Amino acid sequence: MNIILLLPAIFLLCLVFFIPLLRYFWLSLHAYSVSTGLELIPNGGVNWLRLLEDDRFWITTFQTVRFACVSVSVEVVLAIFIALLLDQKFKGIGIARALTLLPWALPTTIMALCWRWIFNTPNGPIERLISLVSNEPLNILSDPHLAWLATVLADIWKTTPFIALILLAGLQTISKDLYEAFRLEGGGKLQAFFTITLPLLRPYLLISLMFRLAQSFGVFDLIQILTGGGPAGSTESVATYAYINAMRFLDFGYSSTIILGGFIVLLLLSLFAMVFYVYSRKIFISKL
Repeated sequence: MNIILLLPAIFLLCLVFFIPLLRYFWLSLHAYSVSTGLELIPNGGVNWLRLLEDDRFWITTFQTVRFACVSVSVEVVLAIFIALLLDQKFKGIGIARALTLLPWALPTTIMALCWRWIFNTPNGPIERLISLVSNEPLNILSDPHLAWLATVLADIWKTTPFIALILLAGLQTISKDLYEAFRLEGGGKLQAFFTITLPLLRPYLLISLMFRLAQSFGVFDLIQILTGGGPAGSTESVATYAYINAMRFLDFGYSSTIILGGFIVLLLLSLFAMVFYVYSRKIFISKL
């Protein structure tokens, strides 16, 4: 009976995930040839050999992993504090929760355009403030290091509320009696956070971490609108690199190979997160 109830979800998962994945794999074993009128021709896995030797792919993958790890790490830390604040009872808590979710509710395209204006040189507000104390502009979106930090900042602002919402749901499942009993035993608030709150939030942290790793690793619209992958490819992601090969060079076979290569790296990151979660859980249980 349980299997029958799962059939709609399994069908939907196959429709939106496994079928496109198989299509990508089939395309990765073929190539478009301009000389044959853009017809698909088998290439015997040449695309995969090309991927292994493609320095740009590995640089882009490193940049994407770095972007995902830094942004998600900061988002988790900020989301914990925001969720703890929103879990309190005070006047106007409903309005505070609604305003907190506003960045996440905004379309990424609109948000990226707003951040692009904020970082604009010389008319953006940041550059105007800098001009009051210095004649040298920052040129945020023209500097490789600053442009990368700008994309991370924009992503953190956009998606931190998403993690905070998941953690808030987790906080509301923790019984207040646990804190009361801990307080009667002489424990402080900081001790309660590390002894009760954080361990019981681990499943919710894992869920939010897995979701955000997948989202941040596949980032496209934010990068495409904010920096276009520049300057000098310093903010290019796996998704934007695959997009360039598909739409600019019409190399759909190699573009599919890039997507699958990035997917394999994402699986390895997710596996590492799962192993870390299990290992930390064993350490916590051993200390009980």
